[in-house]
Amino acid sequence: MKKIGFIDYFLDEWHAEKYPDWIKEASGGELQVAYAYGLIDAPNGRTNAAWCEAHGVELLDSIEAVVERSDCLVVLSPDHPEQHEALCQIPLRSGKPTYVDKTFAPDRETAIRLFELAAANGTPIFSTSALRYATEYDGAASLDIATIHSVGPGRFDNYSIHQIEPVIALMRGTPDRVMAIGTPEAPAMLIGFADGRQAAIHHFGWECPFAMTLNDKDGHAHTLKVESDFFAAFVRRMVKFFETAAPPVAPEETIAIASVIETGLRALETPYEWVPIPATA
Repeated sequence: MKKIGFIDYFLDEWHAEKYPDWIKEASGGELQVAYAYGLIDAPNGRTNAAWCEAHGVELLDSIEAVVERSDCLVVLSPDHPEQHEALCQIPLRSGKPTYVDKTFAPDRETAIRLFELAAANGTPIFSTSALRYATEYDGAASLDIATIHSVGPGRFDNYSIHQIEPVIALMRGTPDRVMAIGTPEAPAMLIGFADGRQAAIHHFGWECPFAMTLNDKDGHAHTLKVESDFFAAFVRRMVKFFETAAPPVAPEETIAIASVIETGLRALETPYEWVPIPATA
């Protein structure tokens, strides 16, 4: 059995709560969360010690200890990506397969630095939104897509990745500009690609399902509403990554996603103006 170590800003959060059982189930018990470290206790929740006791996980007193004793690593902090660079310094020097939770990095330059650190130390690394693996998108992956109109819930700053990740994966191009086209209550972004294509994402209330309508280059429309268990599909990919050490998402794609989010936040300050995305190194 391979042992997984959790490294988090604080452990009492939704992803850390769900992943241990999901990973154990998806791997048939061959992978198990055994060790954990949290930088701080949850501001409005259980202490790290209480979280570990509830999950039967051994709380260690340092990132170094978790890295040393684990076979595979998960860096969490899903709602605080600004913590990822500090939390990843030791894991990405370890050579051990490391999954970094969404959103990978708060900006393009941080994303590049993290991938460079992993590459320099031979550390397999993988990050994604779980929405990438919604089964509704499987059939669209083979289409020659001209444009996408995507909708979903949540705020732009921490939920836009769940629309941007599938858009970038399906469009298979290089995003080079972003324009804010929504309102403060319902932010929206137009993402321009280097080949002239465009995709739009829209944030509505929390009741809004994830869905998209896309047009292929033959002019046919395809409407997809996400109803599948995308988290289960994602966890299976995570388990396979830990078993094979083969990252399923290219670094260039994850860097592009971080770049769109960073540029989108700047674009909110100047609505209806294109804001360029720096060329990926």
